[in-house]
Amino acid sequence: MTKGLIRYYGTQHLHFVTCSCYRRQPRLHTPWRRNLLLKILEQARRRYRFLVHGYVVMPEHFHLLITEPEIGDPSVVMKVVKQRFTRLLNRRRKPLSAQTALWDSTLDSVWQKRFYDFNVYSERKRIEKLRYMHRNPGKRGLVLEPGQWKWSSFRFYSSGERGLVRVNYQEWPLRIKARPVEKFGDPSRPQHPLIRKKRE
Repeated sequence: MTKGLIRYYGTQHLHFVTCSCYRRQPRLHTPWRRNLLLKILEQARRRYRFLVHGYVVMPEHFHLLITEPEIGDPSVVMKVVKQRFTRLLNRRRKPLSAQTALWDSTLDSVWQKRFYDFNVYSERKRIEKLRYMHRNPGKRGLVLEPGQWKWSSFRFYSSGERGLVRVNYQEWPLRIKARPVEKFGDPSRPQHPLIRKKRE
């Protein structure tokens, strides 16, 4: 899924982000884990200053619809969220006995490498992605109605309920970064001279 991904930053588009658990295993299968992920996302939202337009956390993946952060970019945000979640999850694991530790000292992988990022360039696409996210739990048979799934932004849109992540909320003055449009991962992108020397 993630090979050859090209990211377009600096366009002032929204970003529809999909992040999957390692080998699509249900690492987010408990309410505690889903709550933990959302609390970390909210901390990242405030720290890196971006707006969350929508989200849904499923047992083996999650979707976000976010603006580009004022500090860093979506790649930085995703790296921080995934690493922090993994660290806190592994810290909570029961300590291994001395004998077991000899055979099993590795920590379980939680996330697939990288993530999928789609630039949402119109209002029509924004609504399409929100509907897709909010209908996801029902389509999977986890609930009968979207409002029954606690780990999505649906309740904010249907009744104004504030969840663990603030939706369409900004507590800082807006500053739009002026920077050229960049294509991350594009082979034609100019490289740093040190990188070119190493390859030669």
